[in-house]
Amino acid sequence: MGTRLLLAAVLLLLRTPATGALMEPELCYILDAILFLYGIILTVLYCRLKFLSHRASLRVADKEKEEAIYTGLSGEGQEMYETLQTKRP
Repeated sequence: MGTRLLLAAVLLLLRTPATGALMEPELCYILDAILFLYGIILTVLYCRLKFLSHRASLRVADKEKEEAIYTGLSGEGQEMYETLQTKRP
């Protein structure tokens, strides 16, 4: 979306006949606006990436906690039914 907007702005600037009449400050203002939008887009993408990676790390931590609950429990080596020893008085 950002590259399309930038491309459209550049094409629009090149197409207008007043392009040659732009003074130095006006050109700087246009470039500043483009850089400002570019900065906003990059900031949003960076924050989104941080949020998604944080959420993924929380999922991994939750999964490890769930697996830790069942550590040491296994059915191997145990008999299905144990016999009860009755004591005789």
